[in-house]
Amino acid sequence: MSGTEQQRLSNLAAGELAQERDRLAAEHTELVGKGLSLNLTRGKPSTAQLDLANGLLELPGPGGGVGADGTDYRNYGGLQGLAGLRELFSPIFGIPVPQLIAEGNSSLALMYQCVVDGLLHGVPGGSGPWRDVERPAFIAAVPGYDRHFAVCQELGIDLITVPMTENGPDVDAVRAAAADPRVKGMWCVPTYSNPTGVTYSAEVVEALASMPTGAPDFRLFWDNAYAVHHLTDFETPSADILAITAAAGNPDRAFVFGSTSKITAAGAGVAFFGSSEANVAWYLQHMQFRTIGPDKVNQSRHLRFLGDVDGLRSHMAAHRALIAPKFELVDQVLREDLSGVAVAEWVSPKGGYFISLDVLEGCASRVVELAKQAGIALTPAGATFPYGKDPADRNIRIAPTFPELDELDVAVRGLTLCVRLAEAERRSA
Repeated sequence: MSGTEQQRLSNLAAGELAQERDRLAAEHTELVGKGLSLNLTRGKPSTAQLDLANGLLELPGPGGGVGADGTDYRNYGGLQGLAGLRELFSPIFGIPVPQLIAEGNSSLALMYQCVVDGLLHGVPGGSGPWRDVERPAFIAAVPGYDRHFAVCQELGIDLITVPMTENGPDVDAVRAAAADPRVKGMWCVPTYSNPTGVTYSAEVVEALASMPTGAPDFRLFWDNAYAVHHLTDFETPSADILAITAAAGNPDRAFVFGSTSKITAAGAGVAFFGSSEANVAWYLQHMQFRTIGPDKVNQSRHLRFLGDVDGLRSHMAAHRALIAPKFELVDQVLREDLSGVAVAEWVSPKGGYFISLDVLEGCASRVVELAKQAGIALTPAGATFPYGKDPADRNIRIAPTFPELDELDVAVRGLTLCVRLAEAERRSA
């Protein structure tokens, strides 16, 4: 039943509301009986997307393990990664080549390592290891990325939440939190944020770069995971955070991260770290004790496969052709089924991998439970908040990329049924 055919549930009389609840419950029972097994949990590339990079498996080819300068990529060494690959991704992340490091497959691993090194050794500009501070803390904009939160939770770092707005994190709330000397960092996904799809405005970026902080060694953990993951013909540019922090007199403030995880092979890509000269020297100083060098053969195959910036853009256009229709489908179904029927809000993102859905307060957990009963797996309610606790129990993260279109249609229509039923139950309780 489409949103244009019904009033809001809040406008129904008690008897009508009970009838609507019972009708939706019957629909849900019928859906459960279909024995579905659908998954909207994590932002995984689909098989068709992974197939786009099958050419990697044939590279680097005979003789490809040796560079033009005679460097044997199969051997140890080259701590900073292949210069050619760093040259390719330098303009993507806005990092000068000498200040960009190419490593293994996981940017999350690099973020984790930076936090660990900060705890154990401190960072440039600080007075000592972060572990010497009583209850060190990070700022987290919510809803946000659960794996960022998990790093802090694993390492005993407090998380201070600030609201995410349509322009990025609430700057006033960030300033207030960052004034505390125990606050050592902030998690940021500046372009097509996870899960809201928001891109930080120029004003927000400038404020984060220039604001006073209680800790002189405060760091922005700038996770630019979706820098090239556009869903429209307009390619939202990423802020040049290193130039902006330098101009603001805080050249060491940003740690920048990125990877090819959703560009080529999700489990066999290349991750990047970039920052100021002082931060890069600090990073390499500690990195040398955990590795003698990255997988340069894999870096070589990525360079050969992508070629140059134009090759990368062409490859990402092929990704967009596969996943943009999925995001359009989700938006269409949400508009058809929830507009005017349920209390629900969402934003149609211009890039990234997720859609953030806010339902009636107190209903997200019940929606996830109802969906699970129907064989539709969703990310747990609260996952987009630290410690898995959404105070309003409203937010649900939708990951549309992995299912095929027909499966996605069934899953999202099942989800909207669960949203309407959960709201009817709550209003009639």
